[in-house]
Amino acid sequence: MALEITGKVSHLLPLESGEGKNGTWKKQYFVVEYMDGSYAKKVCIMLWGDKTDMGNSLKPGTEVKVAFNVESREYNGRWYTDVRAWKVDIAGNNAAPSSSPEPAFSSPDTYANAPDNDLPF
Repeated sequence: MALEITGKVSHLLPLESGEGKNGTWKKQYFVVEYMDGSYAKKVCIMLWGDKTDMGNSLKPGTEVKVAFNVESREYNGRWYTDVRAWKVDIAGNNAAPSSSPEPAFSSPDTYANAPDNDLPF
């Protein structure tokens, strides 16, 4: 099941890249602030691989609607959770960057061969 959130970009973190056992990888995080009742909340969302190109259109203050998946994985007895975007629409922009959705549920083997699997997080 994919989830969606609508809010305003509050932070755009620097693009990260590196070399893993399966080649070059890149990722970029951005923070979306949204209203939950009368309280503002924030969530940090990751763009991965070729989806990092969607981050080129983002800047603080941009209104966005983000479709994402939440996934957790275990490494050395600890659990790590990713909020991974697969579509980002910019409010008022019909030509907003987007991409085909990833499957909402994946087998554990899906991430066994991921380029960043050699990192502890």
